[in-house]
Amino acid sequence: MQSERRLKKDLFGEVAIRSGEGPPVIVRDAGKANWCVRPLARYLLRREATALAALEGLDCVPQLIDIQNTILVRSYLDGAPMQDARPCEATWFNAAARLLRRLHRAGVVHNDLAKEPNILVLNDDSPAFIDFQLATYSSRRGRLFRIAAYEDIRHLLKHKRTYCAKHLTQRERNILANPSPVSRVWMATIKPIYLFVTRRVMGWADREGAGDRGAQQ
Repeated sequence: MQSERRLKKDLFGEVAIRSGEGPPVIVRDAGKANWCVRPLARYLLRREATALAALEGLDCVPQLIDIQNTILVRSYLDGAPMQDARPCEATWFNAAARLLRRLHRAGVVHNDLAKEPNILVLNDDSPAFIDFQLATYSSRRGRLFRIAAYEDIRHLLKHKRTYCAKHLTQRERNILANPSPVSRVWMATIKPIYLFVTRRVMGWADREGAGDRGAQQ
């Protein structure tokens, strides 16, 4: 007998963990999005499915199981969010960087690694990335892709600076000190609006709003 437990509900729909028959899975339902953003929620659902399909077979990222209309089903990764696990070893961040390079080689940029809940420490201590709702897939990996990939790297390094700053290399410090032009524009113009909407209007806390919620996901 199957059962579902809701992990997250926001304007863009609902995320739940389904269990009971076989391994647990994560279900994202864009049909439960607020009516005013429902078309956007469905668009993001399709983007996520495209990104996950491009990452088929890659360890430490969710695997796409099914997508039908407004429902996306993906595999469940058993681990703790970064802000709970607090990884502090350089070797862990090196492994996370290798995983990120594999994403980029597959033509996928995550675009939301600034959120700590989107990075997990699995039960075997491996790094993992979840919530590909904002991810982008590109077979050409052109200039915009490379800019977005660079920002993925910078966001991962920001977390390394938070949890084990003493292990940052000089090259990594240089990357942190040099955001892309797109990032500079975002910080100066769009981010204040984004923060107002997400924190004041939607009520998200600093570590919410971009990932599956729950004790283990």
